[in-house]
Amino acid sequence: MANLNLVQAINLALIQEMEKNPDIVLLGEDIGVNGGVFRVTEGLQKRFGEKRVFDTPLAESGIIGLSIGLAMGGLHPVPEIQFEGFLGPAYDQICSHAARMRSRTRGAFTVPMTIRIPVGGGIHAPELHSDSPEAIYAHTPGLKVVMPSSPYDAKGLLVSALREPDPVLFFEPKRIYRAFREEVPEDEYTLPIGKARTVCEGTDLTIVSWGASVVQCMQAIEKSSRSIELIDLRTIYPFDMDAVAQSVSKTGRCVVVHEAPLTCGFGSEIAARIMERCFLQLEAPVQRVAGFDTTMPYYKLELDYLPDAPRVTRAIEDCLAY
Repeated sequence: MANLNLVQAINLALIQEMEKNPDIVLLGEDIGVNGGVFRVTEGLQKRFGEKRVFDTPLAESGIIGLSIGLAMGGLHPVPEIQFEGFLGPAYDQICSHAARMRSRTRGAFTVPMTIRIPVGGGIHAPELHSDSPEAIYAHTPGLKVVMPSSPYDAKGLLVSALREPDPVLFFEPKRIYRAFREEVPEDEYTLPIGKARTVCEGTDLTIVSWGASVVQCMQAIEKSSRSIELIDLRTIYPFDMDAVAQSVSKTGRCVVVHEAPLTCGFGSEIAARIMERCFLQLEAPVQRVAGFDTTMPYYKLELDYLPDAPRVTRAIEDCLAY
C-alpha cells in the first residue's frame, strides 16, 4: 500500500492505465511541460512523450472538439479543463456532440473520453475558479458524472472511467487535492461507476453527500452524539438511489449536503427521489445544506459560502428535532 493524497492517486491511475492502453492520450492547458496547474499530470509527458501528453491553446471548445474527433477515431482522449468555470466555452461540444454521438449515429460512433476537471471552492481562487456545476451535466443524457472524495476512490473510479466506452466527466475536488492521505493499493483495481459508499453506519439519520463536502460531513458526525449514517454518492450520474433509499428507510431522516447553489442543485433530485421511494418511512422533511444562490464570493467570504461542519450540525439537529 502507498500513502497517497488525491493528486498522487490520480497521477498513479493515469500512469498505470496509459502503460496498459496505448490509445490513451492526455491534452490540455499546461498539462505537459508544467504538469498542470495543480501538478496532477506532473512527469507524464517525460514518461510517455509529447505525442501522448501535450499542451493545447487556451481554447476549451477546441480542446473538447479535438478530443471528440480523437475518440471517434479510435483513441481514448483525457482532456483537462483547467478549472470548472471554464467548462462554459466547451458546453456545446460536450452536451450537443459528445453526449449525443452514440444516439445520433445509432451506435456507429461512440466517444470514449474522460474529461478531468478540478472543481469546487475553498482554495481562495478568483471568479470562475470555484464553482460546482455537476448538476448541469448530470441533467444531460449521454454523460456520466463522477466526483470522488478520497484518494482511494479517486484512483479506482478514474480507472473505471478510462475504460468506459462513452464520455465521463471526472470532477476532482481541488480543496482536498492535498488535504489528507490514505492507503491506496499500488496494484490495479477499479470501483464501479454508479455505486455509492457507506462511509459510516448509523441508525438515527442519513447524510448524503459527495466530493469535498464529505469531509465536512465527517467533521459534523464526529462531534455529534447521535448515530448518523453517511452515504458518499461518488457518482452523481448515474447515482446509487438504492443505497440512499435503503439508508433513509432505516433511519427515517435525511440531510443532503453539497457545495453547489441550493436551487436546482443535485440535492433537489435526491430529495425528490426520497419522497418517491421512502415517503412512508420518513419522520421529518429532507433537509438540504448547500451553497447559496449567489455567485461564489471572493476569498474573504468564500468559507462563509461553503457548507461547513457547523451548518451541517444545525441541519442534523433541526431534522432530528422535527
